[in-house]
Amino acid sequence: MTSEHRPSNAAEEGVRLQKVLSQAGVASRRAAEEMIVEGRIEVDGEVVTELGRRVDPATAVIHVDGNRVMVNDNLTHLMLNKPRGILCTMSDDKGRPCIGDYLREREGKLFHVGRLDQDTEGLLLITNDGELANRLMHPSYKVRKTYLAEVIGPIPKELGQQLRKGVELEDGPVKVDRFKVVDTNQNRALVEIVLHEGRKRIVRRLLKHVGHPVQRLVRTRIGDVRLTSERPGAIRPLNRQEVGSLYRIVGM
Repeated sequence: MTSEHRPSNAAEEGVRLQKVLSQAGVASRRAAEEMIVEGRIEVDGEVVTELGRRVDPATAVIHVDGNRVMVNDNLTHLMLNKPRGILCTMSDDKGRPCIGDYLREREGKLFHVGRLDQDTEGLLLITNDGELANRLMHPSYKVRKTYLAEVIGPIPKELGQQLRKGVELEDGPVKVDRFKVVDTNQNRALVEIVLHEGRKRIVRRLLKHVGHPVQRLVRTRIGDVRLTSERPGAIRPLNRQEVGSLYRIVGM
């Protein structure tokens, strides 16, 4: 067969889109085909309606109904429930316990998304997607984080309003998105704070500034990803909905 009659391999490169969607757990192949025909699938920013479309799972950016679907098996998205007393670094030259101790068996370069100070517990996101990590940490995306803080009480009624209005710290003003008293017990109180600030020790400094020093601090949520029943030190992969929500809030 001459070269001008030899079929091109270009059309055969990659994997059929409906197969990729099925392998990613979005839907069965037949259901994925219906979604494609209905115009619900975007590949690299383009709506795809033809069933013959092939994609490279390692590079394609696929959205279903506007939500990012991870089809690249090389990308890692984890949640660690960081225990108290653990340094938020991948290694420590003094041999102190750090989050890297929990990730020794994981292959490839991993990033922790932001930091929790040594005495703060709770949700820490870990990924090898550097762009996602950078956007989640960048203040322009205003990603909300939720904390439970045990503080010295009692809590005056006007504190929530004061924190939502904003207070001035040594490195600039800060205000919370939400504030709620969860529980009170004699001279202690449990409060929930939601804010999109990422400055160092911001929750501790904020509450100390208004006269309620933190006794214990746990981060419970980032965006739509939240701690549930994970014990301290536990790691689990994020599910498809959680991963999609993170990419959505940073516009990826």
